Amino acid sequence: MPWTEKFVDSDRAAAIEMIRRSGQQGVPVTVIGDQVIVGFDRPKLERALAAMQTQAAGAGTSARKSLGAKVADAGRYSLSGGAAVQGALVGGVNPGSPAERAGLKVGDVIVQVDGKPIASVDELMAALSASEGNSVTLTLARGATTREVKVYF
Repeated sequence: MPWTEKFVDSDRAAAIEMIRRSGQQGVPVTVIGDQVIVGFDRPKLERALAAMQTQAAGAGTSARKSLGAKVADAGRYSLSGGAAVQGALVGGVNPGSPAERAGLKVGDVIVQVDGKPIASVDELMAALSASEGNSVTLTLARGATTREVKVYF
């Protein structure tokens, strides 16, 4: 299941969102669907994830496509060539995942999905969900260059 990690110590907007949603200033705060879970309560986390999967199955939705990569909003991320881009910054790639097989690397910024520009993790997830078939083409900003990679799910 895709997730977004936000660092509230360095991202003021994320800190404000966490306080608004949970009423808490401490971490971790996990939001699953509409449920806010404060602290690491494994049984509660597992129940919330199971309920979300059951709800998705009951609604007849197909499983979400997952890159198998940890991504965060890049904001206006400066590349090594000095150019600034917006998109989803790759912070980790899971071994054996579609992302690893496609050649994604830590530090890549995903800027397009199937030719459609994206500016955030939310837009990346929406584009992946809306895509048809078992593959997508990602445009990555890496260093001072961009490249396209095909990701197969």
